[in-house]
Amino acid sequence: MKLIFAGTPEFAATALQALIEAGHEIVAVYTQPDRPAGRGQKLTPSAVKSLALQHGLPVHQPLSLKSSSEEGVAAQAQLKDYAADVMVVAAYGLILPKAVLDIPRFGCLNIHASLLPRWRGAAPIHRALLAGDVQTGITIMQMDVGLDTGDMLYKSSCPIATTETSSSLHDKLAQQGGQAITTVLASLQTLQDYQARREQQDEAQATYAQKLVKAEAQINWQLPASELDRQIRAYQPWPVSFCTLYSGSESGSGNENNRGDAQVLRIWSARLSDAQSEQPAGTIIQVDKHGVQVACGNRTVLQLTSLQWPGGKALNNVQILQAQKIQAGQVLQ
Repeated sequence: MKLIFAGTPEFAATALQALIEAGHEIVAVYTQPDRPAGRGQKLTPSAVKSLALQHGLPVHQPLSLKSSSEEGVAAQAQLKDYAADVMVVAAYGLILPKAVLDIPRFGCLNIHASLLPRWRGAAPIHRALLAGDVQTGITIMQMDVGLDTGDMLYKSSCPIATTETSSSLHDKLAQQGGQAITTVLASLQTLQDYQARREQQDEAQATYAQKLVKAEAQINWQLPASELDRQIRAYQPWPVSFCTLYSGSESGSGNENNRGDAQVLRIWSARLSDAQSEQPAGTIIQVDKHGVQVACGNRTVLQLTSLQWPGGKALNNVQILQAQKIQAGQVLQ
């Protein structure tokens, strides 16, 4: 197949690698412009660009593909010149107008990290974890002008383990996405067969995976431990769940003058506890070699197993005990 590929992050790079290994003719790769990254804010290429350059593939990084801009018009003309059979899109980050969707011979196919129509939108992996879904998967979709509303060509399911994080689930789905798109594109005849059997999405079953914002990762200890456990796993590795610890001996007492300095703790991992507690939500019940037990809503208990203090590295459960920075009776908020 003569392909154009459009994608930006590691999820997309995994799919591009699969297409390269499958032997398809990739005539061009489109990705987001280089962005500042790291402490030095040095311009850094996307994962897709880095991989494409390693394989000597032509790379384009337009800011827009819309006809309303000169750059978009030029980009559309360039896309037409490639005369590709199909354009494969995975987490590209730019809206594809209808004029672009119609350019490839067989249109544009999207690799989406959910079982559509559930979790359309920007953060399907995180939202599936937050909702407590027991499975998710990959959908290969024929793109249209809507937000993940196109007809479905192929689905592949993936169970969600009770210890799954967004990071681990991302890696599983990235591999699955590469396998799915190579299955659909095994040959021109295979692609035509899948397109002939395409399935419309049921709008009544659609849910939206809203983009993540950092503020939503703040822990509300009034919630049950099971919900907080999902939250901590869903927000790892970004934006990472967090809470506030006051250094004063009367932290959480309500007396603002006795609460001491506030420290924002990042919570990297936790596990559910079988214990129950009558303590107010947020109260630290015990600190031992197994972690930090915290009272949550509905008398449930969550055990924190990796914490990060401001300016430091994340500490595991044993290191937390050795550091003696936190003790029973303090209250997290």
